[in-house]
Amino acid sequence: MTRVAVVGVGLMGRNHVRVYSEMPNVELAAIVDENPALASPLSDLYRIPLYKDYRKMVEEIKPDAVSVAVPTEFHYEVVKGLLEMGCNVLVEKPIAATLDQAWELLNLADRYNRILTVGHIERFNPAIIELKRRLDSGELGQVFQVHARRVGPFPTRIQDVGVIKDLAIHDLDIMHYLTGSYVDRVYAEAKSTIHQKCEDIFVGTLHFMDNTIGLLEINWLTPTKIRELYVTGDRGMYRVNYITQDLCFFENAEFDNSEWSPLNLIRGVSEGAIIQYAVKKKEPLRNELDTFIGHLQGKANRLVSGLDATQALQVAMALVESASTSKTVEVNSHEIYRIPSIVPTQSRVSESIGKLSEAANFQTGD
Repeated sequence: MTRVAVVGVGLMGRNHVRVYSEMPNVELAAIVDENPALASPLSDLYRIPLYKDYRKMVEEIKPDAVSVAVPTEFHYEVVKGLLEMGCNVLVEKPIAATLDQAWELLNLADRYNRILTVGHIERFNPAIIELKRRLDSGELGQVFQVHARRVGPFPTRIQDVGVIKDLAIHDLDIMHYLTGSYVDRVYAEAKSTIHQKCEDIFVGTLHFMDNTIGLLEINWLTPTKIRELYVTGDRGMYRVNYITQDLCFFENAEFDNSEWSPLNLIRGVSEGAIIQYAVKKKEPLRNELDTFIGHLQGKANRLVSGLDATQALQVAMALVESASTSKTVEVNSHEIYRIPSIVPTQSRVSESIGKLSEAANFQTGD
């Protein structure tokens, strides 16, 4: 039985509490939040202790694992304290507010030989898992472009970050994950219209080292929630609807499994069949937490590594810089994996996590 606790029970933290309470071989042992009015009903509902101080909770409860779902500006402080007290941690994205903070957390995880994984939940969406499997098998051929559209109404609960760190970071991680390539330069345009401190509308372009082009269209200003991803390549285009977990393929009828012919270049791409694949639907958060707990219980589950999360943060911060300067920013995100500040323990942990894991190989405990 794995004892778990949740620190921060806002919208996302409450979902962690709910999912943990439904999992076999897991004991939801405590929740932590500084707002009793928010947390007390949850404590009563699940009949679990409520703490205001996570340190006191760890001393008394001694959890095996902790989910951290506090605002981004507090990620570093809370995760640092939990790692120092010997806890394995899943922290919601982004890993931290700055790259320096992210690196220190990675090194603390090494020092104390603890697991630090980050809640890049879209990797656990069944449609993405199926898309990754098909891309890895070569069904699309060469990938030319990945386009993410993630828009919706303004969330009043988020005050400390803008859409790049809060929303776009999902797609930055997914683009790297699906392509296996790294961003080497970015350009962005963004502005703040409703948010008082940060950008709430953003468009950006990414250039990957394998020459794939990434496009991002992100905002908090659209009255309807849209979460879509398009991957275009030799044989056509995949479309993922994150919300409905649907995966469709739009075939390029002119592709003949060889070189482009002169006639194709003149005529352009013709439409072919449209295929909607059968995807077994499951809540991505349940997939994610099953994977986390399964890893702690000795299963060969592959988590989102702290290095991958730090790489996504690096690209996000480059986009913020580009938007503020109106200039292209060089990134070289692959260098994240070459920085020798991670001691051997982290190398072993990272190897077990699998930085470039294949979603088709996830063992979710089902």
